Amino acid sequence: MITISLCMIVKDEEEVLARCLDSVKDIVDEIIIVDTGSTDRTVEIAKRYTDRIYHFPWTGSFSEARNHAFSYATMQYTLYLDADDVILEEDRKKFLELKKTLDPAVDSVSMYYNAGLDDHGNVTLRYRRNRLVKTSRRFQWRGDVHNYLEVSGYIINSDVAISHMKTRHKVGRNLQIYEKKIARGDVFTPRDYFYYGNELRENGRYQEAIEAYENNLKLTEGWIEDKIYACIYMADCYRHLGNMQKELTSLYRSFEYGKPRAEAVSRIGYCYFRKQDYRTAIFWYDLATRLPAESEQWSFSFPAYWTWYPHLHMCICYYRLGDYKKAYYHNEEARKYRPNDRHILQNKSLLEEKLQLKSDSEQQP
Repeated sequence: MITISLCMIVKDEEEVLARCLDSVKDIVDEIIIVDTGSTDRTVEIAKRYTDRIYHFPWTGSFSEARNHAFSYATMQYTLYLDADDVILEEDRKKFLELKKTLDPAVDSVSMYYNAGLDDHGNVTLRYRRNRLVKTSRRFQWRGDVHNYLEVSGYIINSDVAISHMKTRHKVGRNLQIYEKKIARGDVFTPRDYFYYGNELRENGRYQEAIEAYENNLKLTEGWIEDKIYACIYMADCYRHLGNMQKELTSLYRSFEYGKPRAEAVSRIGYCYFRKQDYRTAIFWYDLATRLPAESEQWSFSFPAYWTWYPHLHMCICYYRLGDYKKAYYHNEEARKYRPNDRHILQNKSLLEEKLQLKSDSEQQP
Protein backbone atom coordinates (compact mmCIF):
# COMPACT_ATOMS: atom_id res chain seq x y z
CA MET A 1 0.00 0.00 0.00
CA ILE A 2 1.26 3.46 -0.89
CA THR A 3 1.75 6.24 1.66
CA ILE A 4 0.31 9.74 1.25
CA SER A 5 1.22 13.25 2.43
CA LEU A 6 -1.64 15.75 2.53
CA CYS A 7 -0.34 19.26 1.77
CA MET A 8 -2.60 22.27 2.27
CA ILE A 9 -2.27 26.03 2.21
CA VAL A 10 -4.71 27.91 4.44
CA LYS A 11 -5.65 31.36 5.61
CA ASP A 12 -8.55 32.24 7.93
CA GLU A 13 -10.34 28.93 7.44
CA GLU A 14 -11.66 28.30 10.97
CA GLU A 15 -15.18 27.66 9.64
CA VAL A 16 -14.27 24.73 7.41
CA LEU A 17 -10.82 23.33 8.20
CA ALA A 18 -11.94 20.70 10.73
CA ARG A 19 -14.64 19.46 8.34
CA CYS A 20 -12.04 18.96 5.63
CA LEU A 21 -9.47 17.23 7.86
CA ASP A 22 -12.07 14.96 9.46
CA SER A 23 -12.94 13.64 6.01
CA VAL A 24 -9.34 12.78 5.10
CA LYS A 25 -7.40 12.14 8.32
CA ASP A 26 -7.68 8.34 8.14
CA ILE A 27 -6.78 8.24 4.43
CA VAL A 28 -3.42 10.05 4.57
CA ASP A 29 -0.24 9.23 6.49
CA GLU A 30 0.87 12.75 7.30
CA ILE A 31 -0.78 16.17 7.26
CA ILE A 32 1.20 19.28 6.34
CA ILE A 33 -0.42 22.68 6.82
CA VAL A 34 1.14 25.88 5.48
CA ASP A 35 -0.55 28.98 6.86
CA THR A 36 -0.21 32.19 4.86
CA GLY A 37 -1.26 34.67 7.53
CA SER A 38 -4.38 33.60 9.43
CA THR A 39 -5.77 35.94 12.07
CA ASP A 40 -8.49 33.58 13.31
CA ARG A 41 -8.37 30.12 14.96
CA THR A 42 -7.13 28.29 11.86
CA VAL A 43 -3.72 27.35 13.28
CA GLU A 44 -5.24 26.33 16.60
CA ILE A 45 -7.63 23.97 14.80
CA ALA A 46 -4.85 22.58 12.61
CA LYS A 47 -2.86 21.63 15.73
CA ARG A 48 -5.58 19.11 16.64
CA TYR A 49 -4.62 17.10 13.56
CA THR A 50 -0.89 17.61 13.05
CA ASP A 51 2.29 19.18 14.38
CA ARG A 52 3.55 19.73 10.81
CA ILE A 53 2.42 23.35 10.64
CA TYR A 54 4.52 25.95 8.82
CA HIS A 55 4.18 29.64 8.06
CA PHE A 56 4.75 31.22 4.67
CA PRO A 57 4.27 34.96 4.01
CA TRP A 58 1.68 35.54 1.29
CA THR A 59 3.39 36.68 -1.93
CA GLY A 60 0.30 37.02 -4.11
CA SER A 61 1.03 33.70 -5.84
CA PHE A 62 -0.90 30.55 -5.05
CA SER A 63 1.69 28.51 -6.92
CA GLU A 64 4.53 29.70 -4.68
CA ALA A 65 2.55 28.81 -1.57
CA ARG A 66 1.51 25.39 -2.89
CA ASN A 67 5.05 24.55 -4.02
CA HIS A 68 6.31 25.50 -0.56
CA ALA A 69 3.77 23.17 1.05
CA PHE A 70 4.72 20.34 -1.32
CA SER A 71 8.38 20.74 -0.35
CA TYR A 72 7.63 19.31 3.12
CA ALA A 73 6.07 16.06 1.86
CA THR A 74 7.92 12.90 2.92
CA MET A 75 5.55 10.13 1.81
CA GLN A 76 5.44 8.33 -1.55
CA TYR A 77 2.55 10.40 -2.89
CA THR A 78 1.31 13.93 -2.27
CA LEU A 79 -2.36 14.90 -2.10
CA TYR A 80 -3.62 18.45 -2.01
CA LEU A 81 -6.95 19.83 -0.82
CA ASP A 82 -8.35 23.27 -0.12
CA ALA A 83 -9.83 23.91 3.32
CA ASP A 84 -13.38 24.04 1.94
CA ASP A 85 -13.01 20.68 0.18
CA VAL A 86 -14.31 17.40 1.60
CA ILE A 87 -14.18 13.76 0.63
CA LEU A 88 -17.69 12.39 0.96
CA GLU A 89 -18.24 8.89 2.36
CA GLU A 90 -18.70 7.10 -0.97
CA ASP A 91 -15.54 8.71 -2.29
CA ARG A 92 -13.63 7.95 0.92
CA LYS A 93 -14.28 4.25 0.26
CA LYS A 94 -13.11 4.59 -3.34
CA PHE A 95 -10.03 6.52 -2.22
CA LEU A 96 -9.06 3.89 0.36
CA GLU A 97 -9.43 1.17 -2.29
CA LEU A 98 -7.28 3.23 -4.67
CA LYS A 99 -4.64 3.57 -1.96
CA LYS A 100 -4.54 -0.20 -1.48
CA THR A 101 -4.30 -1.05 -5.16
CA LEU A 102 -2.39 1.83 -6.81
CA ASP A 103 0.53 0.73 -8.96
CA PRO A 104 3.62 2.56 -7.57
CA ALA A 105 4.70 3.19 -11.16
CA VAL A 106 1.87 5.74 -11.53
CA ASP A 107 3.11 9.35 -11.52
CA SER A 108 -0.24 11.10 -11.15
CA VAL A 109 -3.87 10.23 -10.44
CA SER A 110 -6.59 12.54 -11.71
CA MET A 111 -9.81 12.81 -9.72
CA TYR A 112 -13.09 14.54 -10.35
CA TYR A 113 -13.53 17.92 -8.70
CA ASN A 114 -17.17 18.49 -7.87
CA ALA A 115 -16.87 22.25 -7.63
CA GLY A 116 -20.53 22.81 -6.81
CA LEU A 117 -23.59 20.95 -5.55
CA ASP A 118 -27.21 22.07 -5.61
CA ASP A 119 -29.79 21.69 -2.84
CA HIS A 120 -30.82 18.32 -4.28
CA GLY A 121 -27.30 16.85 -4.19
CA ASN A 122 -26.75 17.19 -7.95
CA VAL A 123 -23.27 18.18 -9.11
CA THR A 124 -23.49 21.60 -10.75
CA LEU A 125 -19.88 21.88 -11.95
CA ARG A 126 -17.36 19.09 -12.45
CA TYR A 127 -13.91 18.78 -13.99
CA ARG A 128 -10.77 16.68 -13.54
CA ARG A 129 -7.59 17.68 -11.75
CA ASN A 130 -4.30 15.93 -11.16
CA ARG A 131 -4.87 15.36 -7.47
CA LEU A 132 -2.47 12.67 -6.19
CA VAL A 133 1.11 12.84 -7.46
CA LYS A 134 4.33 10.95 -6.87
CA THR A 135 6.37 12.99 -4.40
CA SER A 136 9.75 12.02 -5.87
CA ARG A 137 8.83 13.60 -9.22
CA ARG A 138 8.74 17.06 -7.57
CA PHE A 139 6.02 18.32 -9.86
CA GLN A 140 5.54 22.07 -9.68
CA TRP A 141 2.55 24.38 -9.56
CA ARG A 142 2.32 27.06 -12.26
CA GLY A 143 0.41 30.35 -12.40
CA ASP A 144 -0.31 33.00 -9.80
CA VAL A 145 -4.07 32.32 -9.68
CA HIS A 146 -6.23 29.50 -11.08
CA ASN A 147 -2.98 27.63 -10.99
CA TYR A 148 -2.35 24.11 -12.21
CA LEU A 149 -0.04 21.26 -11.32
CA GLU A 150 2.31 20.52 -14.23
CA VAL A 151 2.67 16.76 -14.43
CA SER A 152 4.00 14.21 -16.90
CA GLY A 153 4.62 10.50 -17.16
CA TYR A 154 2.21 7.72 -16.27
CA ILE A 155 -1.14 9.37 -15.50
CA ILE A 156 -4.38 7.53 -14.72
CA ASN A 157 -7.95 8.76 -14.33
CA SER A 158 -9.87 7.58 -11.27
CA ASP A 159 -13.55 7.84 -10.39
CA VAL A 160 -12.81 9.35 -6.96
CA ALA A 161 -14.33 12.80 -6.46
CA ILE A 162 -13.33 15.67 -4.20
CA SER A 163 -16.29 17.90 -3.33
CA HIS A 164 -15.99 21.64 -2.90
CA MET A 165 -18.30 22.82 -0.09
CA LYS A 166 -17.58 26.52 0.19
CA THR A 167 -19.45 28.62 2.75
CA ARG A 168 -18.55 32.01 1.30
CA HIS A 169 -17.14 33.47 -1.90
CA LYS A 170 -14.07 35.67 -1.71
CA VAL A 171 -15.33 38.26 -4.15
CA GLY A 172 -12.67 40.20 -6.02
CA ARG A 173 -9.61 38.45 -4.52
CA ASN A 174 -8.54 36.73 -7.75
CA LEU A 175 -9.46 39.77 -9.83
CA GLN A 176 -7.07 41.87 -7.74
CA ILE A 177 -4.25 39.41 -8.45
CA TYR A 178 -4.83 39.73 -12.20
CA GLU A 179 -4.99 43.50 -12.01
CA LYS A 180 -1.65 43.54 -10.21
CA LYS A 181 -0.22 41.39 -13.02
CA ILE A 182 -1.47 43.96 -15.54
CA ALA A 183 0.00 46.82 -13.49
CA ARG A 184 3.38 45.04 -13.46
CA GLY A 185 3.25 44.67 -17.22
CA ASP A 186 3.15 40.86 -17.11
CA VAL A 187 2.55 39.12 -20.43
CA PHE A 188 -0.73 37.20 -20.30
CA THR A 189 -0.95 33.63 -21.59
CA PRO A 190 -4.13 32.37 -23.26
CA ARG A 191 -4.98 30.71 -19.93
CA ASP A 192 -4.54 34.05 -18.13
CA TYR A 193 -6.91 35.79 -20.54
CA PHE A 194 -9.52 33.04 -20.10
CA TYR A 195 -9.50 33.11 -16.31
CA TYR A 196 -9.22 36.89 -16.18
CA GLY A 197 -12.36 36.97 -18.33
CA ASN A 198 -14.07 34.62 -15.88
CA GLU A 199 -13.21 36.88 -12.94
CA LEU A 200 -14.45 39.96 -14.78
CA ARG A 201 -17.69 38.20 -15.73
CA GLU A 202 -18.32 37.00 -12.18
CA ASN A 203 -17.84 40.56 -10.98
CA GLY A 204 -20.34 41.96 -13.50
CA ARG A 205 -17.76 43.63 -15.76
CA TYR A 206 -19.19 42.08 -18.90
CA GLN A 207 -17.71 44.24 -21.66
CA GLU A 208 -14.21 43.87 -20.21
CA ALA A 209 -14.79 40.12 -19.89
CA ILE A 210 -15.71 39.92 -23.58
CA GLU A 211 -12.42 41.65 -24.46
CA ALA A 212 -10.47 39.18 -22.33
CA TYR A 213 -12.18 36.21 -23.99
CA GLU A 214 -11.51 37.69 -27.42
CA ASN A 215 -7.82 38.02 -26.49
CA ASN A 216 -7.82 34.33 -25.60
CA LEU A 217 -9.37 33.42 -28.95
CA LYS A 218 -6.97 35.61 -30.93
CA LEU A 219 -4.03 33.53 -29.72
CA THR A 220 -3.57 30.30 -31.69
CA GLU A 221 -1.92 28.56 -28.76
CA GLY A 222 -3.77 27.57 -25.61
CA TRP A 223 -6.07 24.75 -24.54
CA ILE A 224 -8.91 24.18 -26.99
CA GLU A 225 -11.34 23.56 -24.11
CA ASP A 226 -10.69 27.07 -22.78
CA LYS A 227 -11.53 28.46 -26.20
CA ILE A 228 -14.83 26.56 -26.30
CA TYR A 229 -15.82 27.99 -22.95
CA ALA A 230 -14.52 31.44 -23.85
CA CYS A 231 -17.22 31.46 -26.56
CA ILE A 232 -19.90 30.13 -24.19
CA TYR A 233 -19.06 32.59 -21.42
CA MET A 234 -18.84 35.44 -23.91
CA ALA A 235 -22.42 34.58 -24.87
CA ASP A 236 -23.41 34.87 -21.21
CA CYS A 237 -21.89 38.35 -21.14
CA TYR A 238 -23.84 39.39 -24.24
CA ARG A 239 -27.03 38.04 -22.63
CA HIS A 240 -26.44 40.26 -19.60
CA LEU A 241 -25.82 43.17 -21.98
CA GLY A 242 -29.08 42.46 -23.83
CA ASN A 243 -27.52 41.59 -27.20
CA MET A 244 -29.16 38.32 -28.24
CA GLN A 245 -27.74 38.29 -31.77
CA LYS A 246 -24.15 38.36 -30.52
CA GLU A 247 -25.13 35.91 -27.79
CA LEU A 248 -26.23 33.40 -30.44
CA THR A 249 -23.22 34.12 -32.63
CA SER A 250 -20.87 33.40 -29.73
CA LEU A 251 -22.61 30.12 -28.95
CA TYR A 252 -22.42 28.94 -32.57
CA ARG A 253 -18.80 30.06 -32.62
CA SER A 254 -17.99 27.48 -29.94
CA PHE A 255 -18.68 24.77 -32.57
CA GLU A 256 -15.61 25.96 -34.49
CA TYR A 257 -13.36 24.58 -31.76
CA GLY A 258 -14.97 21.19 -31.11
CA LYS A 259 -18.15 19.16 -31.14
CA PRO A 260 -21.26 20.83 -29.68
CA ARG A 261 -21.49 20.83 -25.89
CA ALA A 262 -24.73 20.61 -23.96
CA GLU A 263 -23.69 23.81 -22.17
CA ALA A 264 -23.81 25.69 -25.50
CA VAL A 265 -26.76 23.83 -27.00
CA SER A 266 -29.05 24.42 -24.00
CA ARG A 267 -28.17 28.11 -24.11
CA ILE A 268 -29.12 28.22 -27.80
CA GLY A 269 -32.41 26.62 -26.84
CA TYR A 270 -32.92 29.34 -24.24
CA CYS A 271 -32.40 32.04 -26.88
CA TYR A 272 -35.25 30.60 -28.98
CA PHE A 273 -37.32 30.07 -25.83
CA ARG A 274 -37.05 33.80 -25.12
CA LYS A 275 -38.10 34.48 -28.73
CA GLN A 276 -41.16 32.27 -28.05
CA ASP A 277 -40.07 30.04 -30.94
CA TYR A 278 -40.89 26.97 -28.90
CA ARG A 279 -40.48 24.30 -31.60
CA THR A 280 -36.94 25.47 -32.41
CA ALA A 281 -36.18 25.70 -28.70
CA ILE A 282 -37.35 22.08 -28.26
CA PHE A 283 -35.00 20.96 -31.03
CA TRP A 284 -31.99 22.40 -29.24
CA TYR A 285 -33.07 21.30 -25.75
CA ASP A 286 -33.68 17.76 -26.99
CA LEU A 287 -30.21 17.72 -28.55
CA ALA A 288 -28.71 18.86 -25.24
CA THR A 289 -30.12 15.80 -23.45
CA ARG A 290 -28.11 13.65 -25.87
CA LEU A 291 -24.77 15.36 -25.20
CA PRO A 292 -23.55 14.37 -21.71
CA ALA A 293 -19.90 14.98 -20.86
CA GLU A 294 -17.55 12.06 -21.40
CA SER A 295 -16.12 10.43 -18.27
CA GLU A 296 -12.57 11.18 -19.42
CA GLN A 297 -13.29 14.86 -20.12
CA TRP A 298 -10.93 17.21 -18.29
CA SER A 299 -12.64 20.53 -18.99
CA PHE A 300 -15.62 22.05 -17.21
CA SER A 301 -18.91 20.19 -17.36
CA PHE A 302 -22.22 21.46 -15.99
CA PRO A 303 -24.55 18.43 -15.74
CA ALA A 304 -27.70 20.55 -15.39
CA TYR A 305 -27.46 21.43 -19.07
CA TRP A 306 -28.12 17.86 -20.22
CA THR A 307 -30.27 16.66 -17.29
CA TRP A 308 -33.07 18.55 -15.56
CA TYR A 309 -32.66 21.98 -17.19
CA PRO A 310 -33.53 21.13 -20.82
CA HIS A 311 -36.32 18.80 -19.70
CA LEU A 312 -37.88 21.50 -17.54
CA HIS A 313 -37.77 23.97 -20.41
CA MET A 314 -39.21 21.43 -22.84
CA CYS A 315 -42.04 20.97 -20.35
CA ILE A 316 -42.82 24.68 -20.56
CA CYS A 317 -42.46 24.73 -24.36
CA TYR A 318 -44.86 21.83 -24.84
CA TYR A 319 -47.29 23.35 -22.34
CA ARG A 320 -47.40 26.58 -24.32
CA LEU A 321 -47.91 24.55 -27.50
CA GLY A 322 -50.85 22.81 -25.84
CA ASP A 323 -49.25 19.34 -25.73
CA TYR A 324 -49.83 18.52 -22.06
CA LYS A 325 -48.83 14.86 -22.39
CA LYS A 326 -45.32 15.67 -23.60
CA ALA A 327 -45.08 18.53 -21.12
CA TYR A 328 -45.88 16.10 -18.31
CA TYR A 329 -43.29 13.60 -19.58
CA HIS A 330 -40.48 16.16 -19.58
CA ASN A 331 -41.50 17.54 -16.19
CA GLU A 332 -41.24 14.00 -14.78
CA GLU A 333 -37.78 13.64 -16.35
CA ALA A 334 -36.72 16.86 -14.62
CA ARG A 335 -38.24 15.64 -11.34
CA LYS A 336 -35.88 12.63 -11.35
CA TYR A 337 -33.05 15.06 -10.63
CA ARG A 338 -34.92 17.57 -8.46
CA PRO A 339 -37.66 15.62 -6.67
CA ASN A 340 -38.48 18.38 -4.18
CA ASP A 341 -38.28 21.36 -6.52
CA ARG A 342 -41.46 23.35 -5.78
CA HIS A 343 -41.74 24.62 -9.36
CA ILE A 344 -41.55 21.11 -10.77
CA LEU A 345 -44.10 19.89 -8.21
CA GLN A 346 -46.42 22.77 -9.11
CA ASN A 347 -46.05 21.83 -12.79
CA LYS A 348 -46.91 18.23 -11.93
CA SER A 349 -50.14 19.21 -10.18
CA LEU A 350 -51.17 21.61 -12.94
CA LEU A 351 -50.46 19.14 -15.74
CA GLU A 352 -52.21 16.26 -13.99
CA GLU A 353 -55.27 18.51 -13.69
CA LYS A 354 -55.06 19.46 -17.39
CA LEU A 355 -54.68 15.83 -18.48
CA GLN A 356 -57.60 14.73 -16.30
CA LEU A 357 -59.83 17.44 -17.71
CA LYS A 358 -58.84 16.42 -21.25
CA SER A 359 -59.52 12.75 -20.47
CA ASP A 360 -62.93 13.59 -18.99
CA SER A 361 -63.92 15.66 -22.02
CA GLU A 362 -62.89 12.87 -24.42
CA GLN A 363 -65.04 10.36 -22.54
CA GLN A 364 -68.15 12.48 -22.71
CA PRO A 365 -70.70 11.30 -25.31
